[in-house]
Amino acid sequence: MSYSVTEPSARQKWIAGILVALYAVITILPLVWIIATGFKTPSDSIAYPPKVVFQPTLEGYVNLFTTRTRQTPEYMAEHPPQTWAERIVAKYDMTIVGPSRFGARFLNSVIIGFGSTFLSVFLGTLAAYAFSRFKVPLKDDLMFFILSTRMMPPIAVAIPIFLMYRTLGLSDTHLGMILLYTAVNLSLSVWLLKGFIDEIPVEYEEAALIDGYTRFQAFRKVVLPQAATGIASTAIFCLIFAWNEYAFAVLLTSGEAQTAPPFIPTIIGVGGQDWPAVAAGATLFLLPVMVFTILLRKHLLRGITFGAVRK
Repeated sequence: MSYSVTEPSARQKWIAGILVALYAVITILPLVWIIATGFKTPSDSIAYPPKVVFQPTLEGYVNLFTTRTRQTPEYMAEHPPQTWAERIVAKYDMTIVGPSRFGARFLNSVIIGFGSTFLSVFLGTLAAYAFSRFKVPLKDDLMFFILSTRMMPPIAVAIPIFLMYRTLGLSDTHLGMILLYTAVNLSLSVWLLKGFIDEIPVEYEEAALIDGYTRFQAFRKVVLPQAATGIASTAIFCLIFAWNEYAFAVLLTSGEAQTAPPFIPTIIGVGGQDWPAVAAGATLFLLPVMVFTILLRKHLLRGITFGAVRK
């Protein structure tokens, strides 16, 4: 039986294009608003009706990266601002006394996010290869058990993990958060990568073994290059989770290993929440994972379909 595929008409393409463009605008509008808020003054950020046209300023970014203290008018007159950042805060009779904690919290996110992503993908690749190529006893049951750990809501294990980490001395440590995020991401990593490795013909490895390669050499030189698409897409999903995770970060960190998500909402300005600084922090926090995703975007489609789309 043969099937014919009818090309869409020009009108259908036009309607589809409009719908896609409309969806894109609706989706990206909140992001554009957050980015714009980062360049507003505190008064403009809470103005009603909301201001679409405003005088841009870097006040939000200055407040994000600095700590400030209020001074008397006499002190301000005797110590005029020297830098552009000091001139921005001087209108509130304030001076900059040092850097804020945002830089350290952002660095914590980088260390924990990329560290856990590397471990998740590394261990997931080894486990997926074993499940795909070897006769593992109770393979289906083990695969379902691994997947079931992903179904459990984080709040269900929050208290046991908190007590365990406190006993082991892993609370508020980079190692503790990396291990936790690795454990959470490992199930997704194994399932995604097994689908990709299953697609790689076993004959490639058998030919390599006949040529004198060891099992590890065949894995490294044959399987890994073929599974590069799956590894890249898996890394994207693991990083997105570790980068955005909030619940465990709030519960298990407070200082040394605190990441940016629980820190950004605590930014306080003059008289209350400093929304431009919060928006500036959210904008900067978005950049690394967005750049990482854009660089590996061609691998995303196959990752979303769990390796079902064949070349």
